[in-house]
Amino acid sequence: MRVLYVTSECYPMVKTGGLADVSAALPPALNAAGADVRLLLPGYPAVLNSLQNLHEVGDLITDLPGCDRARLCIGRTADGVLAYALDAPSLYDRPGNPYLGPDGKDWGDNALRFAALAWVAAGFAAHKSYDPWWRPDILHGHDWQAGLIPAYLALRPDRFAGPFRPGTVLTIHNIAYQGLFGPWMMGDIGLPSASFRIDGVEYYGNISFLKAGCFYADRLTTVSPTYANEIQTAEHGTGLQGLLASRSDVLTGILNGVDYAVWDPATDPHLPARYSPEDLGGKDACKADLQSAFGLDRRPDAPLAAVVSRLTWHKGLDLVLEAAGQWVSWGGQLVVLGSGDASSEAGFRQLAQWHPQSIGVRIGYDEPLSHRIQAGSDLFLVPSRSEPCGLTQLYALKYGTLPLVRRTGGLADTVIDANPAASADGSATGFQFVNATGQELVWALRRAMTVYRKPDRWQTMQRRAMTRDFGWHGPAEEYMELYRGVGR
Repeated sequence: MRVLYVTSECYPMVKTGGLADVSAALPPALNAAGADVRLLLPGYPAVLNSLQNLHEVGDLITDLPGCDRARLCIGRTADGVLAYALDAPSLYDRPGNPYLGPDGKDWGDNALRFAALAWVAAGFAAHKSYDPWWRPDILHGHDWQAGLIPAYLALRPDRFAGPFRPGTVLTIHNIAYQGLFGPWMMGDIGLPSASFRIDGVEYYGNISFLKAGCFYADRLTTVSPTYANEIQTAEHGTGLQGLLASRSDVLTGILNGVDYAVWDPATDPHLPARYSPEDLGGKDACKADLQSAFGLDRRPDAPLAAVVSRLTWHKGLDLVLEAAGQWVSWGGQLVVLGSGDASSEAGFRQLAQWHPQSIGVRIGYDEPLSHRIQAGSDLFLVPSRSEPCGLTQLYALKYGTLPLVRRTGGLADTVIDANPAASADGSATGFQFVNATGQELVWALRRAMTVYRKPDRWQTMQRRAMTRDFGWHGPAEEYMELYRGVGR
């Protein structure tokens, strides 16, 4: 089964969120399951500089949307996965964030930049000149940046028709990001004007790349079973719930996984001490290290809660701002790593000023520090209003840092609440709350504090959490089964 995996980011070459982690870990797992997976990435400078043995393949591409000339290059990732890079300097040779300019706003030509990526992916269906030696059975696109792939195959038979037509899969990592552009871009991105309609690419007067993919793809997936159900409702569907409900027979929720070669406290090179479910002793050293790093009191008995997140309302971080004072009054501590809304950043900075011995805040992102936070904390907070899957709570489970989450999306699917039944049978791995209010978060924190004060029970939950398996082998087998159903 030959699969072209089309993504706009891949760790460690380029990362803005969990998509990069998934794109780094899932293709090797699929290859291990028997697939022949190759990546297709935009030719950002970081990608071109990172791929090993990079060289040009196929003919010069001269008909891309927004670009007269481009090369398709091929190399290998650090994990040995073959990857194509679309080398189009006018579209991708830019510093910093792959989507945002220096002013913090979207690049004005993002429609062209990601239409070009989808155009090349679709081109593998009909043009041997892209790579004379390899053609995919499946085109698997991820998020809105790849949403036009199935649309091009359906709407542009003049360009992409041929004796071979691969199956198409679109994975929705977060339905809130849809790739919306003005209707005047239809011609520029190579879509026929007749497709600008409700049963096409039109979305409330704009073009939606994500809707295009949802409408035309052979199969749709998202990153947890609960989220697959949620996005068919008005609360979470962001206007696409009707379309997704009408296509529920081809929509599947497959949980993301964790790359345990990267996230494992027994081997993690970023930690001052390592530990395992059989020997938790190193976690105490990690906690002391984290308290020092954030300038907190070195109190081994203080329950230390953590946040590693975008600091936004959507992520429920306003609830943490509301509950933090109560947590500190009980003797708890809090560390925060992230960036986001100016008001949220200011709120956390203010909390740290008010409680310098108990609350530490770092604005920005630091990958090694995120590992130290996972290892050194006791409790990991993910109070999101919606969360397609979430990865940080999966990392926390592996590190014996009990997640406290809102019951939504993948958070509901991966954390077993310490209710009386789960506590009695030893299956509990964390804490859940239902309604997105500060008071409910406070109640959940109180429950966690109560269990923390019972070390035997807390360690039982830690060991149970650390032995849960969210590796990629299971999701990879689910994707393989899906591919077999859509392959042509």
